[in-house]
Amino acid sequence: MFTSESVTEGHPDKLCDQISDAIVDHFLRKDPCARIRAECAISSAILFIAARYSSEAVVDIAHVARKVIQQVGYEGPDFNAKTCSVLAVPQELPHDPQTSFRESEISDEEIERIAVKNQVTVFGFACDQSPSFMPLPIWFAHQLARQLTAVRRNNTLPYLMPDGKVQVGVEYKNREPYRVHSVTVTASQRSAEEPPIKKLQSDIMEAVIRPVFQDSEIKMDKDTRVFVNPDGPLVPGGPSHHSGLTGRKNAVDTYGEYARHSGDALSGKDPMRIDRVGAYAARYAAKNVVVSGLARECEVTLSYTIGLSRPVSIQVETYRTGTVPDAQITEIVRRNFEFRLAGILREFNLRYLPSINPGGFYQKLAAYGHVGRSDMELPWEKTDRASALLSS
Repeated sequence: MFTSESVTEGHPDKLCDQISDAIVDHFLRKDPCARIRAECAISSAILFIAARYSSEAVVDIAHVARKVIQQVGYEGPDFNAKTCSVLAVPQELPHDPQTSFRESEISDEEIERIAVKNQVTVFGFACDQSPSFMPLPIWFAHQLARQLTAVRRNNTLPYLMPDGKVQVGVEYKNREPYRVHSVTVTASQRSAEEPPIKKLQSDIMEAVIRPVFQDSEIKMDKDTRVFVNPDGPLVPGGPSHHSGLTGRKNAVDTYGEYARHSGDALSGKDPMRIDRVGAYAARYAAKNVVVSGLARECEVTLSYTIGLSRPVSIQVETYRTGTVPDAQITEIVRRNFEFRLAGILREFNLRYLPSINPGGFYQKLAAYGHVGRSDMELPWEKTDRASALLSS
């Protein structure tokens, strides 16, 4: 049995992620070559933002933060966009001329000379357990978290607050999922008395849990354990209840611990950070391997060293599900995918996506996973290389 969790966009950690990525969006929208690293910490009614940037763009960081808080839905007297204290500490860094290039216009030789500035080992994973080629526990968990937010926003359950978390356990036989073992939903509410816990549990079951599982092949059964607010009311939840920090939900952002992740935060970093974009490139490769039929599960590992443009190591693990040896798939991946920093920027257009998506691009990624998304047009979720891998 394997369990994964997801959280709603109102969870304090996810609120910090969204604020950090909204800041990234605003800088890149004004200056695609901007370098920006933004981290947030939040507790009670205080938000602290540490931002280091190199850009001529002018961004009102505190205003961006307040706008995100309002969008997420915090309007109560204990925490809201108007009365929350925002302490922003921006630090301007010297301009780095090596980052001022248009990736669509540079040659392959120039791409080779653009080295990474930090060291990291990143992981990309895909499997055939769900329509999005994600592990089933995290796929279910994200669906539940989204539904919990949806019934709050559309006033199906108007007493809910933005904070919430879910957990789904799936039983496996021979690495194949075959039943839902357990479901846990913890939802914050405006009042401890309204609704009573029994009604809350009934409402969550009918409006959140059943709709998610009704059309799935793997369903709940009479033995599935279901818990709704097992520790009692969560009132009102959010930053006034528990603190938040950028980058603290890495498993939620990736594969729900079913596969490895680097441990480095994905949110709050511009695309020149290989610890962010390398994870996207690894997911792209792994997903295309699975879609091609070369394996039913695939983990791609990329190790980067400061001063080099290419990963010093590329490894593929298929957990004995590959149709050919892993060493052969590794060579296929090496030949068919771009893992150099500037090459990833060029292939995915990562520095220009905020301009193309004026409603926010990286901010939307910051809740419900950076991978396996079907609600966004993500370049690393495309399967356009699958057929070429078979003939490679």
